[in-house]
Amino acid sequence: MRDLHLPGRSVAMGRHAAAATSHSLATLAAIDILKSGGSAADAAIAACAVQCIVEPGSTGIGGDCFVLYSPRGGKVQGLNGSGRAPAGLTADLLLGQGLNEIGLTSPHAVTIPGAIDAWLKLHQRFGKLPFGDLLQPAIRLAEEGFPITERVSVDFARNEKKLSADANTAAVYLPGGKPPARGSVMKLEAYAKVLREVASKGREGFYSGWVAEDIVGYLRSLGGMHTLEDFANQKSYWVEPIATRYKDVDLLEIPPSGQGIISLLLLNILSGFDLGKLDPAGVERFHIEAEATRLAFQARDTYVADPGFADVPVDKLLSAAFADELRSRIDLKKAMPAPPPIGGPVYRDTVYITVVDADGDCCSFINSLFFPFGTALSSPKTGLLLQNRGSGFRLQPGHPNCLEPGKRPLHTIIPAMALKNGKPWLCYGVMGGGFQPVGQVHVLTNLVDYGMDIQEAIDCPRGFHTQGRFEAERGIRADVLQGLAALGHDVKLAEMPHGGGQGILLGDVLQAGSDPRKDGCALAY
Repeated sequence: MRDLHLPGRSVAMGRHAAAATSHSLATLAAIDILKSGGSAADAAIAACAVQCIVEPGSTGIGGDCFVLYSPRGGKVQGLNGSGRAPAGLTADLLLGQGLNEIGLTSPHAVTIPGAIDAWLKLHQRFGKLPFGDLLQPAIRLAEEGFPITERVSVDFARNEKKLSADANTAAVYLPGGKPPARGSVMKLEAYAKVLREVASKGREGFYSGWVAEDIVGYLRSLGGMHTLEDFANQKSYWVEPIATRYKDVDLLEIPPSGQGIISLLLLNILSGFDLGKLDPAGVERFHIEAEATRLAFQARDTYVADPGFADVPVDKLLSAAFADELRSRIDLKKAMPAPPPIGGPVYRDTVYITVVDADGDCCSFINSLFFPFGTALSSPKTGLLLQNRGSGFRLQPGHPNCLEPGKRPLHTIIPAMALKNGKPWLCYGVMGGGFQPVGQVHVLTNLVDYGMDIQEAIDCPRGFHTQGRFEAERGIRADVLQGLAALGHDVKLAEMPHGGGQGILLGDVLQAGSDPRKDGCALAY
């Protein structure tokens, strides 16, 4: 329990249902849907639609979506809603143009958006209310206007140059030629028209007709290889979750093409240490976590890809022998030499939503544009920001994650769910791109090893070993940073917090927490 002498945030508690998102208007939309008889799936979709409007730098229907869902506390089902590369786009084509990577704002970075198809698949299986009703709160906010919150204003200001590079985007997202200020009111009327089209026509309202035509036409005008057939062929699919056990908890993740398997690998490595005897915000814990991260992410970048195109050795990555071998390389008295940095800059966006309804349905839901505001490309009639998930492809022939037509890139967004005695115990997730496996494991071990409540587990200071250095949030004590540097870590303060996170603990009383590093809000009743 938090020290009541100090400012902080209490756990939201209720007996019937709960929701937690990174924005108060989204959480309110979820609760309204639940009180109207909607399911956890309905509430999560409504909340995400709202966040596409009020938090447009972090998510949108021009991006992708993943879900873990437990109906009435039963068998957990996974939904992979990731988009594919256009059928006409190849690594050879881009290499022939002199490229060695896919730029973050390139039309080639736009994979086919998977979110709307995933929302509809989720609703078809677990929804109760009409799908069109779920989009009405977002439509009202887009048409009538919504206030710009503190964190959202910062995200806009940090990305002004990026948003100004595309005339369509600048016209919509830089009203008056500048980023919207904290407390100002913004409208997204073109976005509302798209949502109305989807509300009335379902899948056809996005993947065919004027919406798809506008997006495809604009991307092709920029040199993209997208076609209407690519949009018509986009489909999400149900998958069997993968899992590992940590003490008395089973953590479930979506299997590759996502990086959820790295959360499981990290837990397997950490299971060989007695974390509970260490200071939860001390040198030893952060050192072990950072070293395990180095090793697990090397495995991610070596093996994880679209299993429809590459042989992803899931059994090996989850084996005790592999975890033992990696753990044996961790020296408790010094940091290992840093390998050459892999990949691009750190990204800290995405929205994560968790909902538990009165019937016991649990929904762990994540939706993203990848980097802030995605590519920052939007077509003239839609105003939809398009994701840059394709920048995660390699152009290295023979690499498992090399670009191929119709392939899905290595994906970072990963919802999570943890079970005790075979039943959902924790429905949670952490935002922040590559940080997500580390953040998930940090929160879970805060709960299991240190007995924190869900809000304390989310609030606990965090660091992330990435790009050859340890990026620390300012919540980590100065003496701890000095101790890590003495062990050989290249310690830097992070420019921004590592994403955010939400979680609901299940029991006789539902306990929900949300991340104050964003505009987080948890409600329960």
